[in-house]
Amino acid sequence: MKSSNTVKHPSTVSRTHRELQNGHKAVILWFTGLSGAGKSSLAQAVDERLNMMGYHSFVLDGDNVRHGLCGNLGFSEEDRKENIRRIGEVSKLFLDAGIITLTAFISPFREDRDRVRALVPEGDFIEIHCDASIEVCESRDVKGLYRKARAGEIEDFTGISSPYEAPANPEITVNTGRMPLQYCCDQVIEYMQRNAILPLAQRRAS
Repeated sequence: MKSSNTVKHPSTVSRTHRELQNGHKAVILWFTGLSGAGKSSLAQAVDERLNMMGYHSFVLDGDNVRHGLCGNLGFSEEDRKENIRRIGEVSKLFLDAGIITLTAFISPFREDRDRVRALVPEGDFIEIHCDASIEVCESRDVKGLYRKARAGEIEDFTGISSPYEAPANPEITVNTGRMPLQYCCDQVIEYMQRNAILPLAQRRAS
């Protein structure tokens, strides 16, 4: 629900001006996949690479966001939808700031990811499917979450007691279950260069 007493104020510095100053386009890189698929690791690797190249980026990580912005939400289907809605709105603000925003969330439902895509202009939402089998994800389960879910100790756990709807047509699919992290990172950077999000010439880090 929107308050009837609020008015949106336009920024005096446009997104275009910020992008020109930053030397790259602003986009949302939306990493999605099962728990343990490597979303956070890949997002952090891409963020580090972008930083080394002198670009402006920031990672919104699922666990970190739930310590603050979404700290009042649980893991029911309704709360998961609200979690993704909030992240979508924050990511949209980061676009206006001219920043490359990397989000690492399971975001299991296609409808919710599509809703975030619809918030922003075409081409600004880059869906990245971190493709790893549930067997691989369970083998990486350092937190013991899959074990607890299979024992019935965690309700609505994606891949066990709650569905994961893989993207039908993601912009990028990375095989995080089999390929090395740096190879997957290269895939993302090369996509951004190919699609003129980043210039082909590497910018000098400041």
